[in-house]
Amino acid sequence: MQCFLEEADKKQEEDSRVRNWVSDIREAVYNAEDIIDMFILNAQSLRRNFFLKCGFKKLINRYKVGKKIEALQLGLLDISNRREALGIKNIGEGRSRSAKNQMLQGLRRSSPHAEEHVVVGLEKEADELVNQLIGGDLRRRVISLVGMGGIGKTTLAKKVYNHRQVVECFPDCRAWAYVSLDCRPRDVYMKIIKQLVCTSTKDQQVLEMVEKLQEHELGDFLHEHLKEKRYLIVLDDVWSCRDWNCLAKVSSNDPDCLGNVFPDGGNGSRLLLTTRDKDVALHADARSTPQEMQLLSKQKSWNLFCGKAILDHVDADRYPPDLVQLGREMVDKCNGLPLAIVVLGGLLSRDMSHTEWRKVHDNINAYLAKEGSQTGVMTVLNLSYIDLPSYLKPCFLHLSLFPEDYVISTRKLFLLWIAEGFVLSAEQADQQSMKVTAEVYLNELINRNLIQVVRMSVNARVVECRVHDLMRELAIRKAKEQNFFRTHDIEDPLSSSTSNSSLFSSKCRRQSIYSDMERYASVEHNTPYLRSLLFFNLGHEICRFSQLDFIGKCFKVLRVLDLEGVKVESLPSIVGTLIHLRYLGLRHTGLKLLPLSIGNLRSLQTLDVNNLKQVPNVIWKIQNMRYLYMEGQKYDTPLKIDTLENLQVLSGITFKQWIQNNSSKLTCLGKLKLEGRYELVEGVEFWKSIAKLRVLKSLYLKASEESSFPSLAMDSCLYLSKLDIKGHMQKLSESFQFPPNLSQLTLDSCRLDCDPMPILEKLPKLLTLRLRAESYLGTEMHVSANGFPQLKVLQLFELSKVIKLNIENGAIPWLLQLHCQFSTRIFGVDKLSNLVEVKIVIDSMIPSFSPLARFLSTYRSRKYHLYWDHSWTTNRNGQKEFWTRRRKASDCQTCAATSLTAVQNSAVAVEMIGPIFSRWDSTQEKRS
Repeated sequence: MQCFLEEADKKQEEDSRVRNWVSDIREAVYNAEDIIDMFILNAQSLRRNFFLKCGFKKLINRYKVGKKIEALQLGLLDISNRREALGIKNIGEGRSRSAKNQMLQGLRRSSPHAEEHVVVGLEKEADELVNQLIGGDLRRRVISLVGMGGIGKTTLAKKVYNHRQVVECFPDCRAWAYVSLDCRPRDVYMKIIKQLVCTSTKDQQVLEMVEKLQEHELGDFLHEHLKEKRYLIVLDDVWSCRDWNCLAKVSSNDPDCLGNVFPDGGNGSRLLLTTRDKDVALHADARSTPQEMQLLSKQKSWNLFCGKAILDHVDADRYPPDLVQLGREMVDKCNGLPLAIVVLGGLLSRDMSHTEWRKVHDNINAYLAKEGSQTGVMTVLNLSYIDLPSYLKPCFLHLSLFPEDYVISTRKLFLLWIAEGFVLSAEQADQQSMKVTAEVYLNELINRNLIQVVRMSVNARVVECRVHDLMRELAIRKAKEQNFFRTHDIEDPLSSSTSNSSLFSSKCRRQSIYSDMERYASVEHNTPYLRSLLFFNLGHEICRFSQLDFIGKCFKVLRVLDLEGVKVESLPSIVGTLIHLRYLGLRHTGLKLLPLSIGNLRSLQTLDVNNLKQVPNVIWKIQNMRYLYMEGQKYDTPLKIDTLENLQVLSGITFKQWIQNNSSKLTCLGKLKLEGRYELVEGVEFWKSIAKLRVLKSLYLKASEESSFPSLAMDSCLYLSKLDIKGHMQKLSESFQFPPNLSQLTLDSCRLDCDPMPILEKLPKLLTLRLRAESYLGTEMHVSANGFPQLKVLQLFELSKVIKLNIENGAIPWLLQLHCQFSTRIFGVDKLSNLVEVKIVIDSMIPSFSPLARFLSTYRSRKYHLYWDHSWTTNRNGQKEFWTRRRKASDCQTCAATSLTAVQNSAVAVEMIGPIFSRWDSTQEKRS
């Protein structure tokens, strides 16, 4: 039935009759799932009853199930008969030309073309906005970006917010807050305060104090903090004048009042608003002219399309003329709307054949023909959804569960997709590859421009992502058509207003909760077949024990329960009755103990919890467990886990707990993180236990503060490729003692006295090396010739005592990325011929670093056409980072030092760059 539904789903865009018919099929699939899951649930509960009583109830249970199956079969027969009555062709047959024309006509009627469109990437507008922020009079001004949804207001605001001149103008007091339709002043104030006040660990006490304040007290606190400062605050997506009044605390009796939250100190402070309503901009500051977003020109539209579809707009004309002609015609039909162009380009980028381009070219008319409504934009986005293969559609719809502008952890996203059953390996049995498959799905959605990348790892893997607001709206529309999910406590223009007692359809499969737990718990729940329940944006109130009982009582076939961020005192034992549960998220809940009944969750695949006092020794019963996260245990009590033969990730087990288990039984374990006191285990036996893990790729060792590592003999770990060691090391192991296939190594807080480079440079397959947080206490490091033959990434962070790194000629020949502290002088960087990226962490005590930024941004090597991009960022520790990357080098390989060596008569540049790239010959240009 599911396979049939996937095929039928592809046809439902053709005709409303097909769409209704597919909806009936989906309803039948849901009914079949419900019958099976409830039968299993009832059968499990009967096992605990008295024998005779149990046998009688089993007969009743089977009789009821039989009747339901009969009703289901009759329903399927009726669906089949109606297909013929409606004249619907067999699924799988090609659609007729007339049917296709009818579909296009229907799309034309329902796809009006918007009059207002988007502008992204216009340098002129960005420069004007920068000038308004850093120039003009000294009064506090509210500068607004106005335009329809999806026109690029947020994109331009972010570009300006991170502009070098803006950062320099507001170096210590900048904040970004997302407002959204569901405006909550308290949440907005907290976002701003966390960015302006709580920038380091020492401010945690202030944060705890601030979180206890009421909304009006937070406004007063923010006002006091800002009144003596020159600040820039971005309020993104303000919907109404009323929202502005609430945020700024403007008196309704005095509309000219500046408000009680954002003071005017006469020092050039600025607020930057993005809004869809021009009246909001004029209401916020009648003396400032709103900047209204405009359409892209034809040339810029074409350049954007080429960058997405052809990947290199410079060489676009070298592509077949027929594709170029089709592309230009399609771009013209987008009328300068960047979102439509980007989606269209992503759709075409995977297939450069004339047939595919002609097919999209012919269909795009239906989506762009009608003007005057936002529906046309949504229909263009819908084209990308229609084109998705069946395995990606539920993954895309699942993104609609997350709140607007929410930064999604890809690790969590993968686990949710797996628990939902969206990710299937080739034979549905190769469990080890499911996370890899999930990552492939994500990357495909990113390549189709349906998901935006927020942060990537040093290995170029996506760590965090988000969904554009219009893409999320598309996903919401599609999800509601399929009863895929519903939200609670969010204004929903797509559904009629309902009472709290009937918020959700009885067949709704998933719910996202954006309200507080107490309010949600008080609602009458009529969704007994709910499969997923996720909570977001909750407050800091403690959730009482009794408030969680309703989850076990009302949602008995639940598969996903994510309580991350919900402050709970304890978890009720009734949770153990959720035998279908596959994902249980309890991270950052403040939970200290788990009930013993958790061992009854035989279907559980993922348990994600942290900072427990102890983990109950019942985990061994959960045979289907694959991903177990339990970092931060307070007590090192016995924990049996060697029965979990499907376990793939184990994070947070202590060294003592680990050595008490037979590791050879963990045949699927690919990632392991151990914590605690290493000296409690015998070294040889420990590494023998690690060597037994035949598929282990990643190992993280974290010693407690009172513990330390001796010299580690890891050469028996033949399959290990990634190693992280955090904690004091008495001595660094010799190079031959490291795993022979090690490609990524991180040392953190190791406090080594001797230079680690002479040992580490001999690791033949090392690609990434990260030395962090006083991993080395010396002042100098030296890399000899031929050292690090394959290293591509070198990161030296928080090595406060290291002032010199000497790189001999011929060392690190393939280095691409170099990250270091400002205080570290690097000798020999001009020999790194493949270096393309440099990131420098600037200590707050060091004066302005802008001369280097200006130098790299304006310099152009006359001979080799070397360009550099650069930016300023702030890392998670609140430190400033200067990032520069080579944009393009033609005709030959050039290095970072090429641009530096060409400097002549530039005392400022030499003064600022000198401490990092220590010396070069300024009399002639060098090249590799």
